[in-house]
Parts: sequence; structure tokens; C-alpha cells
Amino acid sequence: MSLSPDHDPRQGTQECYNDLEGNKRLVGKFLKRVPAFRSLSDKRINQLINDFTIHTFHAGETVFYQTDNSTDLYIILEGGVKVTLLSEEGEEFVLADLHQGDFFGEMSLIDGKPRSASVIADEDSTFAVLERKRFLEAIKHDPEIAIDLLKSLVERLRNATEREESLAFLAVQQRLVRLFMKLAKDEGMKTAEGSYVVKKRTHKEIAERVGASRESISKVMKRLISNKRIIEDGDRFLISRDLFEDLDVQG
Repeated sequence: MSLSPDHDPRQGTQECYNDLEGNKRLVGKFLKRVPAFRSLSDKRINQLINDFTIHTFHAGETVFYQTDNSTDLYIILEGGVKVTLLSEEGEEFVLADLHQGDFFGEMSLIDGKPRSASVIADEDSTFAVLERKRFLEAIKHDPEIAIDLLKSLVERLRNATEREESLAFLAVQQRLVRLFMKLAKDEGMKTAEGSYVVKKRTHKEIAERVGASRESISKVMKRLISNKRIIEDGDRFLISRDLFEDLDVQG
């Protein structure tokens, strides 16, 4: 059985998670959310659980770097990560924010090539990790895993295409509104007035996610706050529904 505390020196200061039975329950719970395993029977899921190892990372630690040769699949049991690219000038561009139940690492898992992006823990996080060798063995036993994973890759490719379109054709304010629409959908709590409550981000964090300078974001945010499209409330943003109507009018 490989579902046990494990330590990989390559992965920095990661710590091991000790509650094996608790880990089993978490892996089983979230494994059905991963498209590649969604069609498997409960019996087969329970067999696969033992192929996973558990790793934890502190907030700010890098899970793996772009161009690393690791090929494992990761499922987020607790916490969250950001998937990033780093330019030669040191500027960071955030491709995606992933949370509990999400997975990453599937590209290198499939083709065995180096990582195409870096992944950094946004908060203290725990992952279930499946080695590529184990994954390939699972495909031989359950070929439908490969079909379901391809569907997931196509969906992520479509999302990437939409993002490229946004960077190419939309103004900074439109990109910013689209980001807030996604945040509202992914994590927002709707109020009785129809506004959405999301976690507050710094202007730097927002800039990294829309492909704009921090100065540009600060100007747009100042205008949106002045027009009460966005309200700063402690560690939260209140997003007015009028903000999304503005995008419809512009687009």
C-alpha cells in the first residue's frame, strides 16, 4: 500500500500527513471529482486510493517549477494553489487558481515531458499524488480513464483559448470585469441585494491574473470603486451586479 506518509527531497520543505484513514476518506471523496476517474465504480476507486501518496506544502512553497521533470498527478485535498508562468524579467502571470477538489499536473502525466508551468501553494495545502507509472497501469485496467481525461484537457484548452482572446482583444477594464465574473462564479456568495462577496485581492494579485501592469489595475480599480461597482469591505470585495451589466454593454 502506497497511501502512506512519504517524503520526497526534491519537493523542498514539504511535510507528511499522518492521518491515513482520514486521507483515504479524502482521496475517495475527491477522486470522483477528477474527470479521469469519474466513471469508475466505487470498488475500483477504493482500489486506486492505495496508489496515492500524501504530501503537504506551506503557503508560498513551490509544488513544482516550470521545466521540472516530475510527471505526477496532484489532487487538492485541502488548501489551494496558483498555476503560474514567469517571464525572463521576473514578471508573474497567473494561469489559474485551483482549490479543494481540483487537480493539476495532467499534461506531464500524459506525455512524460517537463512541466509547462509552475505551481505554488497559496495557503497551507495537502495533496494526493499519483505517480505516472501507477496512472499508466490504471489506464491498462480501465481504458475509459484516458477518454475522460482527454475530455478534461479539451475543456481546459477551451478555457485557455478564451483567456488568450481576452488578452488579445479586450481592454484592461473588460479583462478585470471578466476576472470578477469568474471569482463570483467560483467562490462568490450572493447577497439579498444581488451583489457578490469574494475574497479581497491586492492590485498586484489582480494584475498577475489579467495580464496587465499593477499601475493600470490601480487606475481601473479606483474608477470602479468610485462608481460603486466594487466596494472594499475589510478582507472582502462586494461586487455589484451592475459591473457585469457594464461588460454586456461594452461587449
